[in-house]
Amino acid sequence: MSRRLLAQGPRFDVHVAANGYAWWYIDATSADGAHGLTIIAFIGSVFSPYYKLSGRGDPENHCAINVSLNGPRGSAWAMTERPSKRMRRSADHFAVGPSGMHWDGDSLVIDIAEISAPLPYKVRGTVRVTPEMIGTTAFTLDPEGRHRWHPVAPRAHVEVAMTHPGMRWSGAGYFDSNFGDEPLEAGFNDWHWSRAHLKNDVAVLYEGRRRDGTPFDLALKFDRQGRWHDVVQPTAARLPRTGWLVDRATRVDAGHRPRVTKTWIDAPFYARSALSTHLFGEDAQAVHESLSLGRFRSPIVQSMLPYRMPRAFW
Repeated sequence: MSRRLLAQGPRFDVHVAANGYAWWYIDATSADGAHGLTIIAFIGSVFSPYYKLSGRGDPENHCAINVSLNGPRGSAWAMTERPSKRMRRSADHFAVGPSGMHWDGDSLVIDIAEISAPLPYKVRGTVRVTPEMIGTTAFTLDPEGRHRWHPVAPRAHVEVAMTHPGMRWSGAGYFDSNFGDEPLEAGFNDWHWSRAHLKNDVAVLYEGRRRDGTPFDLALKFDRQGRWHDVVQPTAARLPRTGWLVDRATRVDAGHRPRVTKTWIDAPFYARSALSTHLFGEDAQAVHESLSLGRFRSPIVQSMLPYRMPRAFW
């Protein structure tokens, strides 16, 4: 059972202790379903091999803004880690190198000026995230409260205007944040998460195994005013493994089968996908992620990370 904590806004000035982390996550899909976007801003980047090798004593020295774009007219990936001298933040503003995001009271505006990896090309543009509801509650994901999740805006309207690659679209989105006092892999072995925009509500489903082997799950619905209530998890369902053979699992109403419509990110320990599913009596399109921290702890996987997550020293 998770505890509930009062929380509101992005809180970019949150304290991040040694060994800890903070991230702010945005996803969106275009109205026609052809495009997908994920942006994650990290302090104490949880997947950084450099942060791990450093002993995790200074999370602010390991920051990044990860951008992933998918679509028929171009895709992009960028995740360059930068040191604390290139990071600036306040309650409503967070910048890492040339990229940044700020909360203007009505919207989160994200300015992107990155270089992709491993092939170096420009990733530039602006994304505006306008909440349609605001979440005011954070939830703990473990009994000790070392890992916490805050759905900042479970439903939002997102406008994407990229110059590199050239694309412009808008659609439904989602904005949350996670904070922790220990490495993510110290708390969990794996998890599966999804969010689905229903006609009136937003469903968010979390489940997985903690590092000690005990299961956890959290199933919530948010109404148009951002008020939440617990719901019973729908029926468990397996999804096809990814190209890297990462297990994927989700929940669906009894008598229905979920379908992976697109795999946005297929990594050795992580997958993000778009699903066509049926939840709480409604057909729904969902964004889904599966994370294998057992895989992430592997020395082989650790050796692969710098190719997709370079570190800049300026």
